[in-house]
Amino acid sequence: MSGGMPRKITLCADDYGMSPGVNRGIRELIARQRLNATSVMVVGSAITREDVSALQGAVALNRDCAIGLHVTLTAPFHPLTMHYRPLLDGLFLPLGKMLRAGALRRLDAEMIEGEVSAQIAKFITLFGQAPAYVDGHQHVQTFPQVRDPFLRAVKRGAPDAWVRQSGRVHPLSKRLDAPKALLLDTLSATFRKRAAKLGVAFNPGFAGAYDFTRAPDFGALMARFLDGLPDGGLVMCHPGYVDEVLIDLDPFTDQREREYAYLASDAFVQLLDETKVTLS
Repeated sequence: MSGGMPRKITLCADDYGMSPGVNRGIRELIARQRLNATSVMVVGSAITREDVSALQGAVALNRDCAIGLHVTLTAPFHPLTMHYRPLLDGLFLPLGKMLRAGALRRLDAEMIEGEVSAQIAKFITLFGQAPAYVDGHQHVQTFPQVRDPFLRAVKRGAPDAWVRQSGRVHPLSKRLDAPKALLLDTLSATFRKRAAKLGVAFNPGFAGAYDFTRAPDFGALMARFLDGLPDGGLVMCHPGYVDEVLIDLDPFTDQREREYAYLASDAFVQLLDETKVTLS
């Protein structure tokens, strides 16, 4: 674990709006200054006016916390736009099929752009302002045939927002042990080029991808995520409480509670101090 110069990072909890338990866990950590960003799913099942108001109340206790939009284009969620295609049983395509469709150039850029624009517009309606940043559920913003219409929609609908790129900054020799993260590195290289060409800002470094099916020690993972992350870099996390809504929607369940427990602990504060990392 390296120290070095002080660094400010963005620690972003994804999936606000997915379920009441996820929402509650994220709000608690924001109020305790253990997070400084959360990404909101406006197509989620738990994004009522009360959920929005409660999030705004938590952020009022943590002025360093930004609220962004978590653009969602994969199952088991429904699009906002009436004529969006392709669908499977009335839902967005599952992750693998969405990535494959983009790689085979079977997606419609106009429909993607329209759906992203609709999600930006709904965020503005809910929160009374544009998102501070825009990212994508399951990193869909980096996919072929998605990244260009995604960036155009952000540029038009939230021109002051930055976007999340999901690529790491470490040398290739240190990135070969994580296939999922390596795929994100590859997809994000093109995403960064397209964003730069449009003049859309993005985070300089990224960490947070891991194999949650193995139930790893999140404290050890966080130490690894912070090691070498540049100033201004972003760590993605998914804390929250498990409830029936979450179980019905997402396989990422118990690990959310383990993430929550670590981020709420004194050990996390100690790690930030040891690594000279700040969230404010």
